Amino acid sequence: MAVNKKKALVIGINNYGEPGNNLNCCLNDANKVSDLLEFNSDGTRNFSIIKLLDEKATYDNIMENLEKVFSDDADTSILYFAGHGFDDKNDGKICSFDYRSNHMGIRFRDIIEKIEMSKCNNKIIILDCCHSGKMGNFTMIGDSTALSCGTTILTACNTSESAIEYSGHGLFTKLLIEALEGGASDIFGRVTPGSIYSYIDSSLGSFDQRPLFKSHVETFVTLRNTKEKMSQTEMRKLMKMFEDSNSKYQLNPSYEPTNYPGSKEIGENDLREPYFNKINGEKFALLQKAVANALIKPTNEKYMFYAALHSDTCELTAVGKHYWWLVMNEII
Repeated sequence: MAVNKKKALVIGINNYGEPGNNLNCCLNDANKVSDLLEFNSDGTRNFSIIKLLDEKATYDNIMENLEKVFSDDADTSILYFAGHGFDDKNDGKICSFDYRSNHMGIRFRDIIEKIEMSKCNNKIIILDCCHSGKMGNFTMIGDSTALSCGTTILTACNTSESAIEYSGHGLFTKLLIEALEGGASDIFGRVTPGSIYSYIDSSLGSFDQRPLFKSHVETFVTLRNTKEKMSQTEMRKLMKMFEDSNSKYQLNPSYEPTNYPGSKEIGENDLREPYFNKINGEKFALLQKAVANALIKPTNEKYMFYAALHSDTCELTAVGKHYWWLVMNEII
């Protein structure tokens, strides 16, 4: 059996031992994120998960399992943390279950240094805690970030902000969950760190906590596969219907499936020859799917129905031209 090269350490802490210091949503957050990362939407296995909740999330356990997850044999490794974050002015810390007033937890610097030592191809840190924006910052070079290639950091808030809880989850993780469920997927169902950040950022207003995204990568890795809007086979077939990115595809009434003698959808006076045929109908179904995904549009008509009946054309949108280029250059 092949060893899974995708690993994740998922940590959630509600119980910090003091009623006034306990949190409400971090276990929900960790459990849901773990479930989504473990399997793709079609049920295929994705990440191997180590989950540390409450009393299991001690300083020693976190550091030990951090090393396991970011071992050199991994292709993609993720650290996800939901709990308290602490700002000690010079650095930030995640508060472990066994924190003390004179030892608030694990320094961000120690986490990033351990992860940066790994030869894992893709190293991803996702933090839903207060002051998480400090992760990856080094005071010796000012308030800036120096990351090795392959490292991405996604945090719930800026360096001086708090991360709030909302409707059973951390606000940041609520949006992260929606993104992993498909809200941030591309047309092929792929969810990447960049698309997650874009989804979360666009969902928050100017006065909400502001997530931070820090990354030094050559390409974005797929964190989860969700239901595709169009397959790559369909995309190739579609784009080969257009000679070049600016060409128009000629339609006629035979493409419209309701255009046949005796049709109840179209009045007898509105029927047009040539009548519907199956081959063109299959092409039209693909074109309609492309319209729904903003890849093509009718050239002069508002709807493809009328473009077909009036023997008009359709053409690629700006997004469609991008995918045409990818297909023609055999990237897809």
